[in-house]
Amino acid sequence: MLEEYKQQTKCLVALDSIIFGFDGEELKLLLVKRGIEPDRDTWSLMGGWLKSNESLDEAANRILLELTGLEGVFLEQLSAFGDPNRDSVERTVAVAYYALVNVADYEKKISDKFHAKWFSMHELPELLFDHAEMVKLAIERLRYKAAFHPVGFELMPDKFTIPQLQTLYEAIYGSKFDKRNFSRKILSTNLLVKLKEKQKGFSKKGAFLYQLDKSKYNLSN
Repeated sequence: MLEEYKQQTKCLVALDSIIFGFDGEELKLLLVKRGIEPDRDTWSLMGGWLKSNESLDEAANRILLELTGLEGVFLEQLSAFGDPNRDSVERTVAVAYYALVNVADYEKKISDKFHAKWFSMHELPELLFDHAEMVKLAIERLRYKAAFHPVGFELMPDKFTIPQLQTLYEAIYGSKFDKRNFSRKILSTNLLVKLKEKQKGFSKKGAFLYQLDKSKYNLSN
């Protein structure tokens, strides 16, 4: 049995995170420049290596913390990418995760050690290896999840208006929604708690602020 193990091909396991952020207007992607050859200075997803004593989830969370300073954010495994030619240096299988954060809540927490930068999803640079494929799959997963689960709230601040929430969903799906229909559908989920506060500084009348009912969110997520 041990001989069978010795005969197998060894390969590296990388963890790459597609970190989506929402700044109130646009859906964005957090990228960093690759610091080693080959392809040095090419824009890349946040990534690192699996250690022998870690689970995949543990490694993904550790790498996210080390590279960005972020912890306790939504992070879900997406898929594995194993083209034998995806990395020219060494045979590497990558396990991709996607994360969801609100830019305003976490912008100051993101470490500047690796010069991470937010990019609009409409203006992405050329990405390393198969990272563009990972991002495409992550968008598809986010759209699917947002249609059936309240995962989009991970991208919102603690308090928000219905128009702000609509802007987020329009950014995720890349299309405009009818205001009345969106408001009716989102309120019918009974996931929102209407507050007595109103958004200030945008109009005299103002729009009421809402919060997510986290007890119901946990049950439906």
